[in-house]
Amino acid sequence: MVTTLDDTKRLAIAERLADLRALQAFILSNDQKLIEACPYQDVRERLQNMLADDQKNIDIIDTVIVQYGIQSEPSAATKVVIPQFEQMMSGNELTFYQKLMHHELMKHNQVMSGIVIHKAAQKVGADIELAIGPLNTVNFEGRAHQEQLKGLLEQVGVREMTGQDADQGLWARVQDAIAAFSGVAGSVVTQNTDKQDMNIQTLIRLDHEKVNTIFTEIGATKDPQKLQEYFGQLYKDLLVHAQAEEEVVYPKVRPFYGNDDTQELYDEQAEMKRVLDEIKAMNPADADAFRSRIKDLMDAVGDHIRQEESTMFSAIDRNCSTEQKEQLATEFKTAKSRIQQELAASLR
Repeated sequence: MVTTLDDTKRLAIAERLADLRALQAFILSNDQKLIEACPYQDVRERLQNMLADDQKNIDIIDTVIVQYGIQSEPSAATKVVIPQFEQMMSGNELTFYQKLMHHELMKHNQVMSGIVIHKAAQKVGADIELAIGPLNTVNFEGRAHQEQLKGLLEQVGVREMTGQDADQGLWARVQDAIAAFSGVAGSVVTQNTDKQDMNIQTLIRLDHEKVNTIFTEIGATKDPQKLQEYFGQLYKDLLVHAQAEEEVVYPKVRPFYGNDDTQELYDEQAEMKRVLDEIKAMNPADADAFRSRIKDLMDAVGDHIRQEESTMFSAIDRNCSTEQKEQLATEFKTAKSRIQQELAASLR
């Protein structure tokens, strides 16, 4: 039988994602403190723009963590470092320039964490790369913020020492150019800031794409260890997705999608759960039999996906407003996060 549904590399990435989320929450809180303490109107306005980006980016990180599918606590080091920075930034021992300098340092830590997660994902699995795709937005915008903060440090540092503005030389123009490019590149995949969340179809489709990618990864290997790793992620992703749909989505769509069609979706997922447990009891070392049964599962899941993405999605479009679809996505994401934690606890 499958001996474990966890993989150490995936757990390590989950912890780094939790670190990234903790860093983003600290940066967001510190944005607000710096704005309140800032003695310069022009600097305050630029910090307020960063605050707006950071508020959006923490939502993107939350979405990435849910799509990744493994919940984790921040590392012990992060739990120590962030309170130390919070205490330092809340006190009166540092000048505004010094606080801004430490803020840029934390932004650098955040950017490097995001880049390392992206690079690690490339080594671990294509499904992980897909799940963390939106993180590129946070990485790009964080990089742009770094350059903007360097320019602000230059201005604030000279003002504190001389009471005058620094000359806008070549270095400042280079910083602005890098910041502008990073911001444009990031905005290519940024959610519209007017939106509260992705719509429910987009969120469900992201799950479908990740599952299809795992099926492809399983089909490409006969390595029992890799088969166990991929199946462990597939097992958890499908169970969480199914339960969240059954709690949040199907009850909402039943009135306009119809009792028979909605019940068919419930029945298909009940059969999917049965097959998942059957495969879980198999030995991945018998790679051909293991992959053959997963092929049966893939065919059944494919039929289910096609029904949802065609008729159910169309019914949602016809009967739900944009706001309702975004609210449904938020509820679906919240349910998935809770179910992931419950599943992890039950598998320990």
